[in-house]
Amino acid sequence: MSTAASAPALSILDLVPVRTGQTSAQAVAASLELVVRADELGYRRFWFAEHHNMPAVASTTPPVLAAAAAARTSRIRLGSGGVMLPNHSPLVVAEQFAALEAIAPGRIDLGIGRAPGSDPVITQLLRQSGTTSDVERFPENVRDIASLVSSEGASLRFTSGGTYEVRATPSATTTPEVWLLGSSDYSAQLAASFGLPYVFANHFSGEGLERALELYRTQFQPSETLAAPRTFLTANVLVAATQDEAEARALPNLRMTARLRTNKPLVPLETVEESIARADEFAGLGETFMTAARAKWFVGTAEAVASDLRDFAAQHGVDEVMISPIAGSYETEPMDSSPGRLQTLELLAPFMAS
Repeated sequence: MSTAASAPALSILDLVPVRTGQTSAQAVAASLELVVRADELGYRRFWFAEHHNMPAVASTTPPVLAAAAAARTSRIRLGSGGVMLPNHSPLVVAEQFAALEAIAPGRIDLGIGRAPGSDPVITQLLRQSGTTSDVERFPENVRDIASLVSSEGASLRFTSGGTYEVRATPSATTTPEVWLLGSSDYSAQLAASFGLPYVFANHFSGEGLERALELYRTQFQPSETLAAPRTFLTANVLVAATQDEAEARALPNLRMTARLRTNKPLVPLETVEESIARADEFAGLGETFMTAARAKWFVGTAEAVASDLRDFAAQHGVDEVMISPIAGSYETEPMDSSPGRLQTLELLAPFMAS
């Protein structure tokens, strides 16, 4: 297959996976190696997710990871996929991403989500230990952040009649690009009403994709920053030299999906060998969840996966796909690297739009 003009641009969503025996430091080192390689290969953007208190995920603070990535790259866009706004003060989020924009001008994306990114206990702990925001005020908070990161800033009006100017940074010359993320009709309609770019979290479940895109596109209201709907999709992707290797490397994340869906205790991501040895653990309902997930993932050789991604992008009318590289690791592979995930990026790169 050649790199046809209809091939989508590719970006990356990273959860900073932590596998058996791996430390947080090693997992972060592996992800930073990945972003450096993505920058070299021409990927469009690299976003870090926000999840809390999960043994298999080290991506808890997207702005910190994006700052580390900015120091190691020169071209690729960096950001959050996304900041879970109810966990944070809107002003703090605006200040963090204004600072990132000053570090890497013209390269920062602020993806904002409404989900908590964790369980109710952690949500309560976040509320007790720091400044958070009311989820019911999510629309107003999104609007406030967009104003705060702009060069004009925002104005507070006192009941007495006076005003107070607030800026996320004293003298902005460029601003982060704000994206709204979600997996529901609500997020699609809110992005449309605000005239913001929108990303449907297809990698999470894929349910409701067509309806969300239709709502976003048909209800879109042009804004000062965006004249027409702009969207792309996320997808779980794994590419290897052979189909057999690809299927083997998919097992750890498939089993993690079954663990999540069946409410089993969470553990670090298994190695490929552990997943094979424990194959009988998820019989019945767990196996059903694994089969359903695998049917929606893009797993295989580079040419086959690239072709499927091109069809996927064309089917939904997008020119970009953000891949979540889900390759598991073998026990003998280095702890501070992710050879399987690197392989996915390297094998797919020749097939993406320039």
